[in-house]
Amino acid sequence: MLDYDREADRYDATRGGEPRAAAAADAVLTLVPDGARTLLDLACGTGIVTRRLATGRPGLPGLRVLGADAAHGMARPAATRLPGAVVRADSRRLPLQDASFDAVSVVRLLHLLDDARPLVAEVARLLRPGGVLVTTVGKAAAHDVGSDIDALCTPHRAGHAADGSARVTAYAVEHGLTPDGTALFRGHGQGRTPRRVAEQIRAGRLYGTGGHRLAGRVEALPAPDSPRPEPEFTLRAFRRP
Repeated sequence: MLDYDREADRYDATRGGEPRAAAAADAVLTLVPDGARTLLDLACGTGIVTRRLATGRPGLPGLRVLGADAAHGMARPAATRLPGAVVRADSRRLPLQDASFDAVSVVRLLHLLDDARPLVAEVARLLRPGGVLVTTVGKAAAHDVGSDIDALCTPHRAGHAADGSARVTAYAVEHGLTPDGTALFRGHGQGRTPRRVAEQIRAGRLYGTGGHRLAGRVEALPAPDSPRPEPEFTLRAFRRP
């Protein structure tokens, strides 16, 4: 897993910057009920999406947003973007009261966990009746855009991702949440290049360890520094009755 304290300074620039943040926030807000007044953004990172969640509903009252992130390096710029509205905390054990939020957003976190069930349970605890969890699912699958990179790498992908849509849905239902909609957003600036994917394979961040042969095949693809098509990420919403 990345060291997010060290990654913070360049995180936004390497993750699509403001265009990707706008796309993600807009998609999240389509799944947040019109009557929602409070939103918790878990794993808020640098706050680039969180800030937009606080102000991005034309014609509706602004949301009172709280961001939470475990990494100090991420929470620092987030606190600059949202003064007084960011806490450092583990998303699976939050120092917050039961039934205290109308919505909880979790953008690009579940894929990093070995088991997403404790986080879903914690979110269910925090939601008021009628409140919704909005989370990205299937991040690895989103990067399968039918490119030459995918033709080589897809057979090596783990079959049971922690953020698989069916798995996350099962966890949500287990904790009393019901499916409540889907939205998509484009990963601006996140089309993968063969060289970058090869680096990630060698570092053990993709497809496990020991993938040096695969990395070499990927790096040998034509135009190794040219981005392939951008991914389209999926958000699922789950409502507390």
